[in-house]
Amino acid sequence: MRAAIQHQTGQDKLEVVDGIEAVGFGPGKVRIRIRATGLCHSDLSAMSGVLPQPAPFVPGHEGAGEVLEVGDGVAGLSAGDRVLMCWLPACGTCPSCKRGQTHLCLAGFMNAGTPNFRRPGADPSEVFGFAGTGTFAEEVVVAANCAVPIPDDVPYEIAALIGCGVTTGLGAALNTARVAPGSSVAVIGCGGVGISAVQGARVCGATSIVAVDPVETRREAALRFGATEAVAPEALADAVQRITAGEGFDYVFEVVGKSATARTAYEATRRGGTLCVVGAGAMDDHFQVNMFELFFDEKRILPSLYGGGDVLRSYERAVALWRAGRIDLAGLITHRVRLTEINEALEQMRTGVALRTCVEM
Repeated sequence: MRAAIQHQTGQDKLEVVDGIEAVGFGPGKVRIRIRATGLCHSDLSAMSGVLPQPAPFVPGHEGAGEVLEVGDGVAGLSAGDRVLMCWLPACGTCPSCKRGQTHLCLAGFMNAGTPNFRRPGADPSEVFGFAGTGTFAEEVVVAANCAVPIPDDVPYEIAALIGCGVTTGLGAALNTARVAPGSSVAVIGCGGVGISAVQGARVCGATSIVAVDPVETRREAALRFGATEAVAPEALADAVQRITAGEGFDYVFEVVGKSATARTAYEATRRGGTLCVVGAGAMDDHFQVNMFELFFDEKRILPSLYGGGDVLRSYERAVALWRAGRIDLAGLITHRVRLTEINEALEQMRTGVALRTCVEM
């Protein structure tokens, strides 16, 4: 089969190769034919080394496809089922799962240390899958709880987006921050996840939603998805003055993953307001607040991992909102490519041209 491989951390291009084998099939596993996968900024972060990931590896974690075969002991899945990929499946038995915080289960992260692929030849080499998945491949073998059935009316490309970016952005607004009706919101970083946070704030009933991004096309897109205003980063301070009389927004979402933008977001949040950190950043990038402002301003700082809630319930909610016309998911897909054009798609993401690029297999 064909897959796109990152040979060494730090390389900015992938090699699309034939003859890759998906490995590990057996009891408790499923083999999936990937039909569509989205490009998420986390893939770029893994390629650059911002997010830890053993190499060589196949990037991609936002995918959907068809079950080809199921291993012994797998219940609830059959060959031919349409599924989306859950890169952070819950084990159901760890302390986090028992507390109802299934999105904090670490079992899924353990999958990242087991190779998903093999490059055969005279000297066979093991290849990992990003986040234990690796959807930039025509097939992948994963644990059965990574494969979540999807309704027949949900297209593969829509299901793929729900598998990560949409769930992350919507959940940040609905689960983590719990945006109140009538409130003011700012979203810093308006790619696919940020736009989903904009839509989540709109669903919650926020009356003022300011999208902040340096790329003009993304600002224009944010207005189509529910932002009431869109500004460049250098105009955020003016927006704070005009819209909140200098007090700051009730909720500010940081969807970049940088300490500098997190600090900007903190300063744009009103006293007693909520800063929601959604972007995935580097381990050596430290966000700082002084102890007096932390005490005196009483701003809530809430990180949001994968939407901050039960992901299976979040998937169902995203589908329900999409069916009802409350959120636009098809509009997030601004570009479509084949796997052989993956490097072009990566550049579209780096430059901010694309909200989401769909790789159709």
